[in-house]
Amino acid sequence: MRYYKIIHKTEYSYKQPVNLCYNEARLTPRTSAYQRCNDSEFVVEPEPRECREREDFFGNTVYYFTIQQPHNQLTVTVTSRVEVKEKEKHPNFSCRGLGNPAPTAWETVRQQLHAGSDAETLEVRQYVLNSPMIPTIPELHTYAKKSFSAGRPLLEAVEDLSTRLYSDFTYDPGFTTIATPLTDVLKHRRGVCQDFAHLGIGCLRTLGLPARYVSGYIETDPPPDQAPLVGADASHAWFSVYLPQLGWVDFDPTNNQMPADQHITVAWGRDYADVTPLKGVVFGSGTHQLSVSVDCKRERKE
Repeated sequence: MRYYKIIHKTEYSYKQPVNLCYNEARLTPRTSAYQRCNDSEFVVEPEPRECREREDFFGNTVYYFTIQQPHNQLTVTVTSRVEVKEKEKHPNFSCRGLGNPAPTAWETVRQQLHAGSDAETLEVRQYVLNSPMIPTIPELHTYAKKSFSAGRPLLEAVEDLSTRLYSDFTYDPGFTTIATPLTDVLKHRRGVCQDFAHLGIGCLRTLGLPARYVSGYIETDPPPDQAPLVGADASHAWFSVYLPQLGWVDFDPTNNQMPADQHITVAWGRDYADVTPLKGVVFGSGTHQLSVSVDCKRERKE
């Protein structure tokens, strides 16, 4: 078990005063079989006039707040403490540790998911459909087929796809923005973790396989014998693929690994648009500057 303290700070500085803003944040880590969020504290400056929590369609925690007074700066600081359990190792499984007693061909998985009518299968099937930021792109199908040869086990094929994304694309924080289309990422072979997650999801969906977008954090300072992961000191993103025997399995193409106990999950959805860390509507004029910092450090249990 590993214990993390995460401080996520967002600052907006406005050139002209903002009179009113409505905001929602998805910054509370989820609780699941391998992770538990023990505490998450929101501090908003200036103090909100109204604030409340809810769960969205995907089960993510959403913190809603409004500020109804003139302000030139908005600061949102979220401090969370999370326990992460190490996933079990399996010596006979090639994908770095997940237990899979009966490797299943990807075509078989696709057939099972499209033929099944149980509640879980019906819920999962929504992740095969197009989503706002991941449309159907023929080039993604062509790229994916190189990893998905006939009869290949699903997770072996996804691992190969993730490794190819890591090798073929350059991590370049200055190349893309939130609005950069996937066609540009494909053309120039450059982007960031959000883009690589979208690429992996798009590839899988073109084959009729369900895949979802995961947002979260990775450890800022790893042990002395490990190199820092790309994406530390900021929000990170990866993708998951669904396998009936195992459920959702995570892949991080930015770092060419399967997330384990150095990754902390915050939210998941169809793509980035479903899990945007902080978004809102501002009533005012002028430009603004945005600053985001993340500190995700391991700590002993108190």
